[in-house]
Amino acid sequence: MQADSSPFKARQARLQALLEERRLPALVVTKPANIFYLTNFRGSAGVAVVGPPKPVLWVDPRYTVQARGSAEGVQVREEKGRLLEAVARWLTSKRLRRVGYEDSHLTCRGLRELKETGDGRLRFRPSSGLIEDLRSVKDIDEISRIREAGHLTAAVLGEVIGKIRPGVRESEVVAEIEYRMRRRGAEGPAFETIVASGPRAALPHARASAKPLARSELVILDLGAILAGYRADMTRTIYVGEPSRCVRRLYDAVLEGQACAIEALRDGVRAMDVDAAARKALRRRGLARHFTHSTGHGVGLEIHEGPRLGRGEKTRLKSGCVVTAEPGIYLEGFGGIRIEDTVLVGSEGPEILTPAPKDLTFIS
Repeated sequence: MQADSSPFKARQARLQALLEERRLPALVVTKPANIFYLTNFRGSAGVAVVGPPKPVLWVDPRYTVQARGSAEGVQVREEKGRLLEAVARWLTSKRLRRVGYEDSHLTCRGLRELKETGDGRLRFRPSSGLIEDLRSVKDIDEISRIREAGHLTAAVLGEVIGKIRPGVRESEVVAEIEYRMRRRGAEGPAFETIVASGPRAALPHARASAKPLARSELVILDLGAILAGYRADMTRTIYVGEPSRCVRRLYDAVLEGQACAIEALRDGVRAMDVDAAARKALRRRGLARHFTHSTGHGVGLEIHEGPRLGRGEKTRLKSGCVVTAEPGIYLEGFGGIRIEDTVLVGSEGPEILTPAPKDLTFIS
């Protein structure tokens, strides 16, 4: 008999094993990204319960057809009333006494609804990021999707750079990037695309404005596509005009910092040590004080997920983690430089999933 190759059923089984270790008979899942991860259902409203004998997914009538056509490894139930009330009644009928819930997502009101609808003997326990911990190590299916999203993102950047010139507004560049993503099959941008030029490039999370690009200034382009539910994240910094020796020196320092971070991305390494590798490289150039954020973060169904690559983060990376490596420096009144890739922590070393050139590009 051929083994079931469904990644969703495999994820359900891994979660079930963790629930048994914690002596939790069932877990109420309310976070949409986690429901998709476990069931392949991507609707904006739904509640799943993972536990024996088989996971159950409650949806309202808007999503019944979609859920029955896409969800894997779960029993789909349509509910015309309040979903959490239906879940609580079902849990009570199963005579369960201890049930986990997603304390990082479920609202106080939602938890109260579960408690008030269930009988007084039903006790709810926080799951403390149980599914997020599973998601931090990607399976083969997830890695393939992120790789495709990363390659699409890199291809779009290659197309757009040739159209950048002085006088083009930041917002126009964003529109061109997101248009080309969709033309290549992306569901859309993985986050609000960043194009920041001149002094505005000193803002790490600047929103694109109507400012025209001008000569003799840096431009940060931070972009990523969503493909089949999974995201990529990449940043490149270009220069409008002929870069000075100072600009080249600063750029090379950031590029070296990123190379050191990527080289450190190995199975078993602590997240904080990856961050330290980037900072050490910038410190040698006297620039560490201008690096104002963490070195990276996990990427997958969400643009920011675990593990975080920052100071004090003792989590050890595992083969299958997908993270960003994105050191940057930000100089008020002058601009900023950030270089970022989405990187797979592989058994044989890191693999860059956003393969775009990183030599300093300048627009004449």
